[in-house]
Amino acid sequence: MDKIKVFEKEISYIKNKNYQEDLKKLIEGLPDYFFELEASSTGKYHPKYALGEGGLVRHTKAAVRIGLELLNDPCIGDKYTEREKDLMLLSLILHDGLKYGNPKEKYTRADHPLVASEYVKSRSSELSFSEEDVTFVYDVIASHMGPWNTHPYTKEEILPKPKTRYQNFVHMCDYLASRKCILLEFDEENNVIG
Repeated sequence: MDKIKVFEKEISYIKNKNYQEDLKKLIEGLPDYFFELEASSTGKYHPKYALGEGGLVRHTKAAVRIGLELLNDPCIGDKYTEREKDLMLLSLILHDGLKYGNPKEKYTRADHPLVASEYVKSRSSELSFSEEDVTFVYDVIASHMGPWNTHPYTKEEILPKPKTRYQNFVHMCDYLASRKCILLEFDEENNVIG
């Protein structure tokens, strides 16, 4: 499987060529299941397009596309620098990359945002990211679940809630991509149509 080709279109949304190359390295290291499984192990929390084989990829692409559309609106996008836009879109591509853990577990890991954040941090010496970039990506991925930040059984808070406008933006895109009332269409290669 050519993991880079799966996200070729989304990678092209990122303007900084160094970030594009860094993202390719990170995508290559994601587990194969990310490219095969559904976005929700139970089917309760995502729209139909995110279910079934490849659903997690479609959910991810939906979140990225929503982010791109919002950032293309000058009323929203003009409030961010090109670096911030690039890092938020890059983070959206990676946010659920280890949703079922590493190695793969049967169900979604409640702490998967931290697993994904730690993955990026652990690979940072191979990347062109500055320390500030690593922290930015870590923070927006770690908080992408928003108010759903507790352990499902103990109700103990295990994830940070979004605090910065960057964290809130990434959370908002992920949230919107998980709403059953917002339906996107996909072509046979799992690319968002339109």
